[in-house]
Amino acid sequence: MNTDYEWPRWQSTALICGIDEAGRGPLAGPVVAAAVLFPRWFQPEGEEFVALEALDDSKKLSAKARERLVPAIKSAATAWAIAVVEPCTIDQINILQATMLAMNRAVRSLAVKPELLLIDGNIFRPQQKIPYETVVKGDSKVFSIAAASVLAKTRRDEIMAAYSSSWPEYGFERHFGYATKAHVEAIRQHGRCPIHRQSFRLRQLGEKEKHV
Repeated sequence: MNTDYEWPRWQSTALICGIDEAGRGPLAGPVVAAAVLFPRWFQPEGEEFVALEALDDSKKLSAKARERLVPAIKSAATAWAIAVVEPCTIDQINILQATMLAMNRAVRSLAVKPELLLIDGNIFRPQQKIPYETVVKGDSKVFSIAAASVLAKTRRDEIMAAYSSSWPEYGFERHFGYATKAHVEAIRQHGRCPIHRQSFRLRQLGEKEKHV
């Protein structure tokens, strides 16, 4: 992936920031958003190119590929930030609002204020007066959004893997909170733990859920 999407926008805007999230769909754990801002006219070259040439939508990359990209992204970026919104807040305000909150928190946490935001998806609710564009499937089209998707996904996976030591019966280190058959079966057997989203319903197996 290259910076073709950003390039014409750099003609008039120097500080362009890509934003993406990870964790809207899972039954457990936080939603995580990342914001990444690369230098104007950024084009990876030399060792930087070798490190970043694999950059793509994080869902298309293996865990090892994402982990290799993280230090390269952070090193090349002018600024980057990650924000986490916990399950209790998701339950209070719903997942869409929690996602918007995480994205806005990530933008506010940047060391440099962007002049244009490029957001993956088709909806954004800004909390700052910064121009923005939404880009459907932006994580596979826009360099800075793809970088944000990798940072968000990697951080969220780390969080969920750490939770597995507290609640090993759920297998968070394997499915990261998504509604796999094994995860749903574990919830049916053990009930929900404190990091499960209480407002999310189970839709697999057609059985009644155990409440604890």
